[in-house]
Amino acid sequence: MYAPVDPVTDQTWPPMPAVFHELALAAAAAGGYPEFSPDACLINRYCPGAKLSLHQDKDEQDLRAPIVSVSLGLPAIFQFGGLQRSDPLQRLLLEHGDVVVWGGESRLFYHGIQPLKAGHHPETGDCRYNLTFRQAGGRQY
Repeated sequence: MYAPVDPVTDQTWPPMPAVFHELALAAAAAGGYPEFSPDACLINRYCPGAKLSLHQDKDEQDLRAPIVSVSLGLPAIFQFGGLQRSDPLQRLLLEHGDVVVWGGESRLFYHGIQPLKAGHHPETGDCRYNLTFRQAGGRQY
């Protein structure tokens, strides 16, 4: 479940920047989810060697809302499976500026990122950033 306050500072989270919100709305609409209204943005930073193990995104109140993922910086290999961790994986190279939207039947598919290879990106240096937009609570989809 998503916490209403930052556990470190005990302060409410800052509002989502308008440009982020608009990007997530446009991507979701292009992916067939015009009703999507993101209220959370998780920002992950990956340095060389970092990975994200296979997992499901299932902490949101309404799992009918899609996930919108924006890749920035170094390329990464995105792994996308099925409803079981042991299901076969598809692997997709995600590069700077790529956006992935998934929902519907694939909403609970296992997914992750393979260990990031070393490199340099002119805008992000030796790292990759990922913005993941979700409709975590509140308004029902």
